[in-house]
Amino acid sequence: MSTANLTRDETAARAAVIRVETVEVHLDLRGARDADADSFPTAATLTFEADATETWIDFLGAGVDEVVVNGSPRAVEWDGARIRIDALAARNVVTVRARGRYSRSGEGLHRFRDPVDDEVYLYTQYEPADARRVYPVFEQPDLKARWRFEVSAPAGWTVLSNGVETARDDVADGIRVTFAETLPLSSYITAVAAGPYHRVDGTWEGDGGPVALGVLCRASLASHLDADEILEVTRRGLTYFGERFAAPYPWGKYDQIFVPEYNLGAMENPGLVTFTEAYVFRGAATAAQRDARANTILHEMAHMWFGDLVTMRWWDDLWLKESFADFMGAHSSVATGLYPDAWVTFASRRKGWAYEQDQLPTTHPIVADIPDLEAAKLNFDGITYAKGASVLKQLVAFVGEEAFFAGARRYFADNAFGNTTLVDLLSALEAESGRDLAGWSDAWLRTTGVSEVRAHRRDGGLEITQTDVRPHRFTVGFFDLEDGRLIRRAQRDVDIDADALTVAGPEAALVVPNDDDSTYAKVRLDARSTDAVAAALSTVDDALVRSVVWAALWNAARDGELPVERYLGIVTAHAVAEPNVGLLADALARTGFAVAHYAAPHRRDALASQWLETAWSALRSAEPGSDAQLAWARAVGAAAAVAPGRHDELRGILSGRIAAPERLPLDPELRWSWLLALAATGHATPADADAELARDDTAKGRLAHRAMLAARPDTAVRAAAWTQAWDDALLSNDELDAVISGVRAGGRRDLIAGFDADYYARILPVWEERSIEIARRLVRGLFPAAETTDDADAWLAAHHDAPRALRRIVIEQRDGLARDLRVRAAQPD
Repeated sequence: MSTANLTRDETAARAAVIRVETVEVHLDLRGARDADADSFPTAATLTFEADATETWIDFLGAGVDEVVVNGSPRAVEWDGARIRIDALAARNVVTVRARGRYSRSGEGLHRFRDPVDDEVYLYTQYEPADARRVYPVFEQPDLKARWRFEVSAPAGWTVLSNGVETARDDVADGIRVTFAETLPLSSYITAVAAGPYHRVDGTWEGDGGPVALGVLCRASLASHLDADEILEVTRRGLTYFGERFAAPYPWGKYDQIFVPEYNLGAMENPGLVTFTEAYVFRGAATAAQRDARANTILHEMAHMWFGDLVTMRWWDDLWLKESFADFMGAHSSVATGLYPDAWVTFASRRKGWAYEQDQLPTTHPIVADIPDLEAAKLNFDGITYAKGASVLKQLVAFVGEEAFFAGARRYFADNAFGNTTLVDLLSALEAESGRDLAGWSDAWLRTTGVSEVRAHRRDGGLEITQTDVRPHRFTVGFFDLEDGRLIRRAQRDVDIDADALTVAGPEAALVVPNDDDSTYAKVRLDARSTDAVAAALSTVDDALVRSVVWAALWNAARDGELPVERYLGIVTAHAVAEPNVGLLADALARTGFAVAHYAAPHRRDALASQWLETAWSALRSAEPGSDAQLAWARAVGAAAAVAPGRHDELRGILSGRIAAPERLPLDPELRWSWLLALAATGHATPADADAELARDDTAKGRLAHRAMLAARPDTAVRAAAWTQAWDDALLSNDELDAVISGVRAGGRRDLIAGFDADYYARILPVWEERSIEIARRLVRGLFPAAETTDDADAWLAAHHDAPRALRRIVIEQRDGLARDLRVRAAQPD
């Protein structure tokens, strides 16, 4: 095992003998503008108590120049990941001077050059363990320290860290910025950003006095930054959380920065929250997109308490922060009045992610077994986030909302600035609710898999059954068809902890178990209910019920119980009347996926053409300027990439030769998506790509241009892109994604089938040689969409000793392929 892959056992042993007081960091970024400079000077002084005479400090970088222990220079003992230090005293001051590497993978200190104005931007991203790529550090969450940062940078740059800026001095070739000492923090949530960022200032009047707010992005995106809306979400969230947690926001200022080529949606660095630039909308954005951004802002804000103030001891309990933040994102979005339908979106999108993850052979309990950092990196998944949040929603109902928040307040008060495990949280909740949560914890936090709930019509009543038996509390809705509309006539509360339960209820056209979406379970509709929703789904007036039904239909389709053609028919009939744009967008994306992956091979082309015509017709009939119009326009682009037809119209609209649908915003994002579809089907040329790049020579434009060139349906073009993806180590994370999307564009298996053997020959070397972030994009993104699982099975059988994280990805991709094949085989003739 590489010494870079820290294990739970060895970090626990280090935490038992080391107590960190402070870490003082000095970064010299004055050379960042020099494209030939691939490294930067970095130094850290760590003050700590020790009960052992030796330990190690973590560092992944270009080199270690000097190690000084308690004033005494030492020989540098560094294996590329760990710096050994010995002859320690009871209290120690250790200084390490080194050289870090600029990153292009989004790990560590990422450097980006903006093609619009040639400006350079830097930011850090560390979770779970990449602070060690920027400065020497004890890289584990349970060794918290007070941090002091001093950063040298080019003159005129904005420089940010977790703390408030306390001094700014002119130095040779730039400036030196000093920041206030932080309260105790784990290394993975420390942060630095530097560059000519555009900034909008605001203030929040908290109970403890005014808190300075900042919203930042690259200068070339300034005109697209809707800072006022972001600041409004921020103020409402800080007010809500401060009141509900009875603990004032503890971290001083609150900067939020949108950064390029980001690996995540966002990161909860206290005082300096980082977000993907995808949340800076360059064109039209639907209400669902704004809802998602608000949810992410609130999710990261909840981390200021769940995760930053109180932090898990090790990554086994990652859920202690992520599940709570995922739950609080939706909960607070509703509670603050920002997006009252946030739970509708959660039911469709977040739970859908969880259901899919929980059916993989690699699923794991919410409280997971994470033996090392590679395992931790892959555990930021649908179980830790969305299943955990779904289960917490049940827990709130089980103990009561007031008891839940009282327990949270006790948890923060008892463990502020410390590290915890599951036991600490359950103790606080039990103390406030008076309930024994051991059984609940065993049933939901320590098990795997998703229960499947069905309603069976029996003489004299309704039988509710479940697989993977767990305790559930939910309502069953009964709907009648009246004048073509589905009207709810009754609800029944259900508590079930066995495999079956009989419920009294009226005869009904549609019976929906869990129609309030209060539990975590896949819902199966009976045949009569499926007929009812096929006739009138869009007439149900409760968006949450529609969300449950849409999810039930999708789960039935991806499990092979509902034929793809019937699923397509229901979407065609009812998506055009779906008023919730989040549900609409999910239905459209899932339909395209179903046609591409689950349709019987002999019917796939016909269904793809049918779906393109459905999307085209809906686009033309949608209300001008509406969210639905935009959603259907995006669906047209996705459908046109795999089906013949409408390419002349798309080219005509893009060129202005044909009038676009009234008030349809032909913004850069939509234009590029249509052009990618044209390229993938041979209806756009490199000259078309170059012309569009001339219109949109931005970072996003260059990525889309790269994808478009790689997407051309030519064997030599795809072969060159395939080779570039694997061999070009200079590609950034986003550039690599663009190349991969081009290779896979249009689902043209015939163009890349010859690379299957090459894929399996490359994945182990790439895992050993590249960072995990880059390697996992390659292993996932280029997995062969073969006609059998034989090659995957053979590789797994021959590589039992391959890194567990790599095997996990291959197993998951193999399972997805097996599902595709299984569902295709289940389609009726």
